[in-house]
Amino acid sequence: MPAYLIVETDVQDPEAYERYRVEASASVAAAGGRYLARGGALVVLEGEWRPDRLVVLEFDDLEAARRWYDSPGYREARRLREGAARMSMVAVEGV
Repeated sequence: MPAYLIVETDVQDPEAYERYRVEASASVAAAGGRYLARGGALVVLEGEWRPDRLVVLEFDDLEAARRWYDSPGYREARRLREGAARMSMVAVEGV
């Protein structure tokens, strides 16, 4: 069953964030994941949530998403993100 990661990003330092984005993209590809949405235009339809930037990724299953998150490549990307952006990230099983 596929798993989807939903990531809310608040970019603080665009230049440093770009370095994170390059590393993160490589780690997602290496883990077999793919981007479904990546910082495009968004419209709030209901509620108080007003994210600046959203990213949606797809992995084969929750375990694949967890392996990616704990992978050496993404650990390095997270290190690059320090001070560049704040994130909230959840993974959910698809149907």
